[in-house]
Amino acid sequence: MLWKGRRQSDNVEDERSDSGGGGGFGGGSPGQFRIPIGGRTGGGGSILLVVLVVLAGWYFGFDPSQILGSGEGGGVLPGGGGQITDNSGGQDDGAGTPASDEMKQFVATVLAETEETWTGIFQSQGLKYEDPKLVLFSGQIRSACGSASTAAGPFYCPGDHKVYLDTTFFQQLDQQFGASGDFAQAYVIAHEVGHHVQNLTGILPKFNQMRQSMGEAEANQMSVRIELQADCFAGVWAHFTAQKGILEQGDIEEALNAAKQIGDDTLQKKMQGYVVPESFNHGTSQQRQTWLARGYKSGKLSDCNTLTGPV
Repeated sequence: MLWKGRRQSDNVEDERSDSGGGGGFGGGSPGQFRIPIGGRTGGGGSILLVVLVVLAGWYFGFDPSQILGSGEGGGVLPGGGGQITDNSGGQDDGAGTPASDEMKQFVATVLAETEETWTGIFQSQGLKYEDPKLVLFSGQIRSACGSASTAAGPFYCPGDHKVYLDTTFFQQLDQQFGASGDFAQAYVIAHEVGHHVQNLTGILPKFNQMRQSMGEAEANQMSVRIELQADCFAGVWAHFTAQKGILEQGDIEEALNAAKQIGDDTLQKKMQGYVVPESFNHGTSQQRQTWLARGYKSGKLSDCNTLTGPV
């Protein structure tokens, strides 16, 4: 990904010096929407179809390509590709690296690219996009959704409209999961921003409200659909990012490989040697790759309907 020299977002909050270290393994609170590093088990339920119809009703037929452009090389997004700026003041992050380190610059640049894409998509519908904040932390962090540790993985909290990321997860993604490359990392960020889009459009609030009356297995099934849609939204972002000419050969393959490596079935096989399908809450490797690729291929939100029909 040719990210250097492009605009950086001002919406990155660097809390690495304040968030503390350590922390045992945890899955995050129910309000968090995160990249998984493990699985759960659960029971049954019966109201899933009603939930899906309610959640799906708001957005059918939406094609952002009319505003953002279509076809190869088309599409001019709002915003710019300005020079890198450093708003950190050169402070140390408490871990021996300056807060203006290259990883922070990369994260801020990817976040800026998502801001430009989603601002354009929302404008095409006469809506205003609210930029999320992205919080960099080290070890442990407390959010409006509760506390979490590095072991929980990156997550989005609807309560405060923030994405939380310990960048050591990127090392884990590479070394433990076999998903290397800067666009694999960009996909992780874009996926969490996809949850922010779901929050702004009312999907997450309805899901959080309705899953209170669901059994665990039923909530898991709905969660899979929510997560796969976030993957598809990440693909939509990648579609328009590619039109800017900043993707390199192999970038999409990096993202697809990352989606494969963090599928529920692949993770469960790796971590416990067997799979428990009823515990899946993010989707299989094949499902995650399929929906990411679908969003990337078309750039249309109307192709990201994971809420009804088979996934």
